[in-house]
Amino acid sequence: MKSIWKLTKEATRYKGYYVGAILAMLALTAVNLIAPKVLSRATGMIGEGVDESKLNGLFITAAILLGLYLARVLFRFLNNYLAHKAAWELVGDLRQRIYEKMQILDLGFFHDKQTGDLMSRVVNDTREFELLYAHIIPDLISHLITFVGVLVILLLINWKLALITCAPIPLILVSGIIFAKIIRPYFRAQQKVMGELNAKLQDNLSGMHEIQAFGQQEAEAASMSEVNSRQVSAMLKALRASAIFHPTVEFLSSFGTVLVIVFGGVLAVTMKLSIEDVVSFVLYLSLFYGPVTGLAQLMENLQSALAGAERVSLILDTPSKIVDADDAKELTDVKGAISFENVEFSYENDVPVLNGIDFECKPGMMVALVGPTGVGKTTITQLLSRFYDPQKGCVKIDGQDISKVTLDSLRHQISPVLQDTFLFNATIADNIGYAAPSASREEIVEAAKAAHIDEDIEKMPEGYDTMVGERGLRLSGGQKQRVAIARAILRKSPIIVLDEATASVDVETEAQIQGAINAIAGTRTIVAIAHRLSTIQKADLILVVEDGVISERGNHEELMQKKGYYYQMQQKAMKQTMAE
Repeated sequence: MKSIWKLTKEATRYKGYYVGAILAMLALTAVNLIAPKVLSRATGMIGEGVDESKLNGLFITAAILLGLYLARVLFRFLNNYLAHKAAWELVGDLRQRIYEKMQILDLGFFHDKQTGDLMSRVVNDTREFELLYAHIIPDLISHLITFVGVLVILLLINWKLALITCAPIPLILVSGIIFAKIIRPYFRAQQKVMGELNAKLQDNLSGMHEIQAFGQQEAEAASMSEVNSRQVSAMLKALRASAIFHPTVEFLSSFGTVLVIVFGGVLAVTMKLSIEDVVSFVLYLSLFYGPVTGLAQLMENLQSALAGAERVSLILDTPSKIVDADDAKELTDVKGAISFENVEFSYENDVPVLNGIDFECKPGMMVALVGPTGVGKTTITQLLSRFYDPQKGCVKIDGQDISKVTLDSLRHQISPVLQDTFLFNATIADNIGYAAPSASREEIVEAAKAAHIDEDIEKMPEGYDTMVGERGLRLSGGQKQRVAIARAILRKSPIIVLDEATASVDVETEAQIQGAINAIAGTRTIVAIAHRLSTIQKADLILVVEDGVISERGNHEELMQKKGYYYQMQQKAMKQTMAE
């Protein structure tokens, strides 16, 4: 309930719609309370016998009743539309808030999260708030007003019979409390498994090539079936509890009606209650027990909304570990000097990834990071862009501690080219221009030429307007890599990070990319991670990283003379080249 209360504050911006919906609901409730009385009056007139002198009164009563029914249509429309308008606007706002919150969360948050599950929270769980604000809350208010209003009317008609009518209410309330405690865990489990189902579906659709290539269709179908079955099972458990609760409430309400019929009949026979009042009492019974039986559906929907609110709040309440300091300053006029000062870092406690990383890089230098897989090379570049903060030591650009500058200004100074290149499902021009939205077509073409991808683009049917497909599916690995390099070049950042920039290309393309890198070398600071040592032989500083520490440092010639790990890597590379 705390989660719902916090998120309810967001709804205040649409209070105009809610006020209109509430007023329409109050008017609708008033009509519903008046209509049975008018109908019972007409019944009483007919029961007394209608002659010509009373026909006008009957026609007037019928006209009033018709007007009430027409007013009910109008007020129901206003209530439903305004409540839904406010609710769906709120859902849209919440979805936007969740997305924006996920954009500022540190990468550590996503390590144990699946994309499909996060998508489920944004799309499915927020949808529960439409149910809450357009149905549960308005219906709850309407039910309470109707219940109290009808109860007052019944007490005025005959207080003894009204008290008999209320006899089942305590039993219904107790069963509702028990039902809520039983059903909430089922809805919580159902929405959790729904997130897992979305995650599994998203994962399998993204990996459809691998599923078909390795003939795993049957195994993946079985895995999908298992997750799907768990989601269905969780929902059926909730529905089974509902299937017991709803008939129970209906029976208790019907039992109350039976009591009224019996005692009301006795009162009518003994002339202590008129036939008109008995008819009026029976007509009001449906309005009296309607809110009570409606409580069953409200309780079920409320548990679903609570489960969704918990999952939504988990994201909104998660603090980002990487935020601007209170006194953070803009990082401007960057030359490109980089320094790591005794940096220590670990993703998990007691599992060190980097230990005592210490080096300096002057503006325009090229620093290469080499070493085995999984020793912390990529982590060093991520610390540079402050996707993570070190536990000890600090990282500086132009002598400024990057934890004391704003994230936007820091990351604007760095252009990454990652091994796993991500391209949006847009045109080639859009993907290159993503780093600089205001760039002209001419500037995009110049960047493509610098990355040696212009000729490939011009050969495509639609040139720079060619759609690349999801994750760049229509481009080869080398083409995607060069598009990413063009994107980095276009941004004109003083620092470029190349994380295995030539990993997915052939020898000829590698030479072209190397030419592009050499063309910008000296004008920008370059931090390059490479397994192909031929691409970093001209680096000003080569750092050999082993087990989270820098074991060797120097340029190519110096490291070859040391005949250490770098020398051994070069010898293996030469033998492999000769074998090919």
